[in-house]
Amino acid sequence: MKQAGFPLGILLLFWVSYVTDFSLVLLIKGGALSGTDTYQSLVNKTFGFSGYLLLSVLQFLYPFIVDPENVFIGRHFIIGLSTVTFTLPLSLYRNIAKLGKVSLISTGLTTLILGIVMARAISLGPHIPKTEDAWVFAKPNAIQAVGVMSFAFICHHNSFLVYSSLEEPTVAKWSRLIHMSIVISVFICIFFATCGYLTFTGFTQGDLFENYCRNDDLVTFGRFCYGVTVILTYPMECFVTREVIANVFFGGNLSLVFHIVITVMVITVATLVSLLIDCLGIVLELNGVLCATPLIFIIPSACYLKLSEEPRTHSDKIMSCVMLPIGAVVMVFGFVMAITNPQDCTHGQEMFYCFPDNFSLTNTSESHVQQTTQLSTLNISIFQ
Repeated sequence: MKQAGFPLGILLLFWVSYVTDFSLVLLIKGGALSGTDTYQSLVNKTFGFSGYLLLSVLQFLYPFIVDPENVFIGRHFIIGLSTVTFTLPLSLYRNIAKLGKVSLISTGLTTLILGIVMARAISLGPHIPKTEDAWVFAKPNAIQAVGVMSFAFICHHNSFLVYSSLEEPTVAKWSRLIHMSIVISVFICIFFATCGYLTFTGFTQGDLFENYCRNDDLVTFGRFCYGVTVILTYPMECFVTREVIANVFFGGNLSLVFHIVITVMVITVATLVSLLIDCLGIVLELNGVLCATPLIFIIPSACYLKLSEEPRTHSDKIMSCVMLPIGAVVMVFGFVMAITNPQDCTHGQEMFYCFPDNFSLTNTSESHVQQTTQLSTLNISIFQ
């Protein structure tokens, strides 16, 4: 919302969710047309070994660019402990269906976090100064926003794994499941984005939790819940990375020893990356434009256009022809903009309104400064 403009951001969220829904169904249709049951085999059959390698790189990089548990008080210890205790054991499962109940817990916690963000929008929002351009329709960084939104909706890299875990998997059943999931997801995203942006407007950080003050006990509990959701969700990403390694180097089959060794290596490298990075915004942008955008917009459309024998005027082909160039534009320009104009990052430092007497930390107008002085008397009632 901060990058795209609030009204345009809402419209883009609906658009990206629709494109995601369409491309997820298109992906499985492409698998049915080609007689393949993995994303890699689909691309390999459609575009040969070069396409197979490109997709493998994208699928491999996507889970690695994720930055788990952005907790700044003892974050290195917490990340290391949670990785060894929870993430690694869950990632050692060989059957993705066994993570179904774990994913359900993660979804429940996401709903709880949303409730916390909504509550703080009501109690904290009126006391945070609003930036001057908070309500403009559109902003020049909208392409970067599309990259972040693509990151939020990307699940194509493990679609075939989930599809194969369904009882009696069919394209029709998959379509119904995807439609329902995307509808729920887009409304969760809209509530998160709207409540977060209405609370902090132009001060909104790439990681929304960086906007809240450390003495806010309710939000601290929300941070804990978020850390748990990452722990429970990341093993699904590890499945994809491990599958890529297995397909490229081991012909698709891993012995028990190699399964354990590769899993430990993947988790170790990903954990080391997360220990070195404390800015979630640039992670979301680069992941979105470099990995999520081609996996959502470009590759499913290209595969379907090459495999389908439907006439050019067929709705699926028309939509694919629209998605493919748009994805290319978002990928190229989004990457350039992410490098030249990255999102703000506090690096774990608290926002100025958490220190209402320190006016030198903000460039807001006099009226905004007067608003921040009210926080000194409201801290106890709002945050505790």
